[in-house]
Amino acid sequence: MSEAKCVDTKPVVLDLEPGTYYWCACGLSAKHPFCDGAHKASGFKSLKFEVTEAKKVALCACKQTAGQPFCDGAHKAL
Repeated sequence: MSEAKCVDTKPVVLDLEPGTYYWCACGLSAKHPFCDGAHKASGFKSLKFEVTEAKKVALCACKQTAGQPFCDGAHKAL
């Protein structure tokens, strides 16, 4: 798999508590936007990220963002 699967053309907006999260970078996870290990045969790896305080985030679902795992609006060009 050379390109990540676009899951949606809008971000996933969530309220996250402090902690460690693993963002799905391949688009194959059944628990999107979080990794469930489905990437193992795809050549992709999940992206670990930390949230230090409770906040609302917009996680990329199109997999085209330059600011992984956060949405940068790249979906608007799809």
